[in-house]
Amino acid sequence: MTAATDIANERLRKRFARWDQNSNGTLEQADFEKEAAQIARAFGKSADSAEAQALHAAFAGMFRHLAVEAGAGADGMLSEEDFVRVTQKLMFQDGEEAFNTVLGPVMRSIVGLCDKNADGQINADEFVAWLGAVGVDSTQAADAFRQVDTNGNGELSIEELLEAVRNFHFGRLEVELLG
Repeated sequence: MTAATDIANERLRKRFARWDQNSNGTLEQADFEKEAAQIARAFGKSADSAEAQALHAAFAGMFRHLAVEAGAGADGMLSEEDFVRVTQKLMFQDGEEAFNTVLGPVMRSIVGLCDKNADGQINADEFVAWLGAVGVDSTQAADAFRQVDTNGNGELSIEELLEAVRNFHFGRLEVELLG
């Protein structure tokens, strides 16, 4: 294994533990639904708001993709090993386009939660608010913004955010955007 694979494995196992909401050692769609609800609440959105519904649908779609890829069926359960295996495949073998297809709806939904000026991008204040909602202190969030804003325009596009999630999993960024 390479160092990037080792880092990705460690971070994916931590992600699994965080998303295993009921600590039963498997991921089910309900775990992803609870994660989406927690994120929406952190942004002060009610479960029936359009933004929360979009986030719920995005997390449900991501779960279905992972479960089907693992051979568990759209309503199945993922073990930690299944989750790591299919997510590694998505990251290391399937390529950037596949990664973006699976994770893009989640990132767009999160942008929808915190994009106060509705321009489809995240400015520094919105980004700091986002990371604050998932438990990152404002100083670390401001530093992360500078790292993630790869084109230096003071706004983060969906593409920059997806790249940042990949960079986190490959060990090239230390701030976990998904909490």
